[in-house]
Amino acid sequence: MRSGNEPVTARSPLRLRFWLSLWGLIWAAAGTALFSLADRPGWAAACGAVVLLAAVDLAVIIHHIHQGPHYQPGPDVPPYEPPGSR
Repeated sequence: MRSGNEPVTARSPLRLRFWLSLWGLIWAAAGTALFSLADRPGWAAACGAVVLLAAVDLAVIIHHIHQGPHYQPGPDVPPYEPPGSR
């Protein structure tokens, strides 16, 4: 049943986003280094751009995680108000 306040009580999988962003950052950095060594400046620049995007995403994720349970509720916080509480 929908309560109508889903945008207010929506949950974001920040820890999953953190690990996926970190994984992408590592692979893009490795790609930048390897393409630079292989004398492929276009591919190295593309991987470098992905490194910057992943780093910014990682910074935003860490900021949201540090803001506390309002933005990352635990499993004991229900995702919506029960229908009978109106």
